[in-house]
Amino acid sequence: MQRLNLLLGAAAAGFALAACGEPAPDAEDAADAAQETAAVDESVGMDGADWPVHEPTDAAITEADFAYRIATLADDRFGGRGPGTEKGEPAADWIAEEMAMMGLEPAGENGTWFQDVPLLQITLDEEASRYDIAVDGEPMGLELGADAVYWSQNAEETVTLEDSELVFVGYGIVAPEYGWNDYEGLDVEGKTVVILVNDPGFADPESGLFTGQSMTYYGRWTYKYEEAARQGAEGAIIVHQTEPASYPWEVVFSSWTGPQSSLVPPEGYDFVDVQGWIQLEVAQDLFEAVGLDFDALAIAAASPGFEPVALEGATLSAELHQSFETNISRNVAGRVAGDVRPDEHVLFMAHWDHIGERLNFAGEDQIYNGAVDNATGTSAMLEIAQRYATAGDTPDRSVIFVAVTAEEQGLLGSAYYAENPLVPLDKTVGGFNFDGMLPVGPTEDVVVIGFGASELEDLLAEEASEVGRYLSPDPNPEAGYFYRSDHVSLARKGVPMLYADGGSISRTQGREFVAQIEAAYRTDAYHKPSDEWDPSWDLSGFVEDARLMYEVSRRVADSDLWPNWYEGNEFRGLRDEMMDADTQD
Repeated sequence: MQRLNLLLGAAAAGFALAACGEPAPDAEDAADAAQETAAVDESVGMDGADWPVHEPTDAAITEADFAYRIATLADDRFGGRGPGTEKGEPAADWIAEEMAMMGLEPAGENGTWFQDVPLLQITLDEEASRYDIAVDGEPMGLELGADAVYWSQNAEETVTLEDSELVFVGYGIVAPEYGWNDYEGLDVEGKTVVILVNDPGFADPESGLFTGQSMTYYGRWTYKYEEAARQGAEGAIIVHQTEPASYPWEVVFSSWTGPQSSLVPPEGYDFVDVQGWIQLEVAQDLFEAVGLDFDALAIAAASPGFEPVALEGATLSAELHQSFETNISRNVAGRVAGDVRPDEHVLFMAHWDHIGERLNFAGEDQIYNGAVDNATGTSAMLEIAQRYATAGDTPDRSVIFVAVTAEEQGLLGSAYYAENPLVPLDKTVGGFNFDGMLPVGPTEDVVVIGFGASELEDLLAEEASEVGRYLSPDPNPEAGYFYRSDHVSLARKGVPMLYADGGSISRTQGREFVAQIEAAYRTDAYHKPSDEWDPSWDLSGFVEDARLMYEVSRRVADSDLWPNWYEGNEFRGLRDEMMDADTQD
């Protein structure tokens, strides 16, 4: 984190703070806000004298309010905002109080600020459990953390695999639209599949396979396990490679040890019994032990016609002892009602949760504060919400703001919302998502994650041009960020979503300056306890980005436009079908 703070400190020194351009509240306004705080605290069941506290905020989008909200959400007293935890859930209460103070109306269930999200939490007893690969009966001696991570999503006290045969299935993808089926003609019932992360397009961007360097949903770890379960496998192992995964092994370790949450599954839903990751070096040693060349097979797996390869003599055995419980976390929702077409809604979304507290690092700090991920995005959403709530002119359409939970466990809060929307999806005109904004100061461009997806980008381009900015595609498309944040839960239902914040070229320091900060964050702080608030951050770029998104969303809220996905986009058919059905009704 020291390297990251040095870079961000340089950013703070290198930029002049942007003038807010709008007045701060006077003393009378501040007194009114303090009185309103007490009333709101009482209405949501929290004592205003205790943590968390609230401060008066400006109706405008300002750096001071960004700093206050980010610092509060990233405070140790929220315990890393673990969903369903004693310390984490009060962060949802705090967000609801902020929404109430700024004048939003509740948009949750039964007139409340909240939507309950039922979670199944499973905790592995690491000391009592075992997991190892054997070659010709000789165990490799895999160590949890150093060599592998493993878990089960089955709500059973003991999950057992004995001598499950291993089969290398390349990328483990069945994608008819791309003419790809790694399981064709293969029966993996009762076996364990070994899988590469990402998809074949990443391995050879010039091949024309999939979408080239840009990761598709088929490259995500979530898909790999889902497909393995559909194929009847009892175990699934993903081989970690830093470049195609876009994050180091430490992220896998921190994310998949400790309590694991998922949505309470529907009756009869099948999971792979044992899921896991292994280090690249472990995979290379394993393949060599059975007379195969991992590196050569990984290259071959990216070629059409690749056929799975049995790892003869290699088996996985595991006995996982675990405890499980169901608990409730919450999405938080508030809205501004439109005065012309109040049943039509523009959606804003950001996840309030982070990883919580994990006793799996040697240092004294075990709290994953998630200042960047995602106190920044939640704060941006709240800034825009306050701008709407205090605007003199009410929007034609309603605007709903949803802070979702359990993103870090697999986009669970947004997935639950997509299945149980607080606003009908055919009345959701489009949406905006904020996640993990880096404090790099003002930028020339606006990076669009999943560039070239929807007509919302046209509106963004026009508004950006008005302030001398332009759109750029994601500079790291191989990381698959479009499929790694909450907007994709709505996209998979057809709702047009825009995920864009920040840029890749500093207005004063250039492209390399931003790239260095991004690289330092990924290496030193992403999903680590060192993702902490630093008062030296330059937040002027956050202000510019939030103001821009307000203007874009206002274009949608004050019009009769229904932006769609571009022709040829994978989600276009879903939206067309949804709207056609609505028209027929």
